[in-house]
Amino acid sequence: MKFKQLGLVGCGLMGASFALALQDKHLVDKVVGFSPSQATRDKALQRGVIHQAARSAAEAVQGADLVLIAVPVSHTAACLADIAPHLSADCLVMDVGSTKTDVVAAARAAMGDKLACFLPAHPIAGKAQAGVEHADASLYQDRALILTPLAHNTPAQIATATALWQAIGSRVHSMTPEAHDQTFAAVSHVPHLLAFAQVNGLLQQPQAADFLKLAGPGFRDFSRIAAGDPAIWRDIFLANAQQVLTQTTHFRIALEQLEAAITQGDAAQLQALIAQASQARSAWQLGEAASRTDQNQRLPSAGESQED
Repeated sequence: MKFKQLGLVGCGLMGASFALALQDKHLVDKVVGFSPSQATRDKALQRGVIHQAARSAAEAVQGADLVLIAVPVSHTAACLADIAPHLSADCLVMDVGSTKTDVVAAARAAMGDKLACFLPAHPIAGKAQAGVEHADASLYQDRALILTPLAHNTPAQIATATALWQAIGSRVHSMTPEAHDQTFAAVSHVPHLLAFAQVNGLLQQPQAADFLKLAGPGFRDFSRIAAGDPAIWRDIFLANAQQVLTQTTHFRIALEQLEAAITQGDAAQLQALIAQASQARSAWQLGEAASRTDQNQRLPSAGESQED
């Protein structure tokens, strides 16, 4: 399996790492990339992420047999509309968006007769540091990759996409866009929302600076994901609003149960609730589902976690 040209739209961490991974495994001959920032395009060229810088997304995909859309989810619709007229009929187009039902709706509205090229994807990988300068060919190694095939995707397309991601080290799973958004609202989007809320709640107190001086590993571990990119997480929360709000309802119920046990001085109930969570978290392991199931098994609607 080898592609003649990757059209890369978005040369940040995710897109650049994908391009480096394909080059590292000799899976692509040429990478043409576009990012709105001239500085990013220059860095991508200097790092060898791309071989040629394009002046637009449309130019980046011309002549490509593989396209990766690595832009914020709020930009996906405009990006797909821009590139659709310039795609070859047999091109494989994937994205890396953290939400899927909105991306699928955008593709259906924007791509016209090129919709058949599009196979939505979501790699469960990332770093605290964004940008092309932090791109890493091993970013997707031993990480889950979710495909959300649509009715128009052929078995050959799905097999090609699966083999491609597996070739750069990913564990590939398949699920519906709806199940994907429900799953990641539960195990990624709401955990990030809670981390943002906890840090903001601390900052609203007059003693915040003094509290932070004495914060230890517990605060460090819980708050790590609150350092996420504000624009990216704004877009994710809004794009997956229904599922996020469903999960915050479940969280609120669980928090109220703990608060009630504390208020009532019910030590037995408080310990039982803590033990339930402690035991479940102790039993969980990152990537556990992949080690016990076939690579292409469909995940249930409350599946494995993600890095970020």
